[in-house]
Amino acid sequence: MNQTKQPQTDAYNLILEAIDVGVYKPGDRLVESELAERFGVSRTPIREALQRLETQSLLERDGRSLIVASLDHNQMAELYVVRRELEGLAARLAARHATEEEIKVLQDMVAADDALVDDPVALSRANRRFHEQIHLASHNRYLVQQLDLVHRTMALMATTSLAAQGRGEIAQNEHKAIVDAIAARDEEAADRALKEHISVAFMTRLKQDAIRREK
Repeated sequence: MNQTKQPQTDAYNLILEAIDVGVYKPGDRLVESELAERFGVSRTPIREALQRLETQSLLERDGRSLIVASLDHNQMAELYVVRRELEGLAARLAARHATEEEIKVLQDMVAADDALVDDPVALSRANRRFHEQIHLASHNRYLVQQLDLVHRTMALMATTSLAAQGRGEIAQNEHKAIVDAIAARDEEAADRALKEHISVAFMTRLKQDAIRREK
């Protein structure tokens, strides 16, 4: 059974990653044969992966074609509201439950990511790993599942807020504050620091969108 599931899972992750890094943007059409050739996977697991992505509303129908879904302003605002609350809870629980080893990993991540502040794409990937590590450190499997769904949907955003001028360095300082609060076992401070981090990211994205509309 695992042998039949693995290719589909790989195809799903490959397509999702391509959407996440901007290879395929909102509105782009996804064609089975082209995807199979790009990723070196047969068409059956590609088809299954596309069906899964459509079920998760990451793809939508345009006639007979599947295209990458897009988020309007209200959907983006709703997503950030949910993300802010869930991420804050994850930080609070991490402050309560994280092992010393998990805290050290978070500290090491922040230190290593300082070298990426001028590379928005690399920093965006590192940022995702950092947040996922906090989710795991919450030691709450149901919260991790919900945050995984939220972060998958974030892939539908055409750009990363970390591409804004100076945002990378600011985000790194915010990450340091979050980890410091978790390390201090200060649940209130961890919750507050992560919620503020998400709020600033949302405001940055709103400004990016306003500038894009003017062009």
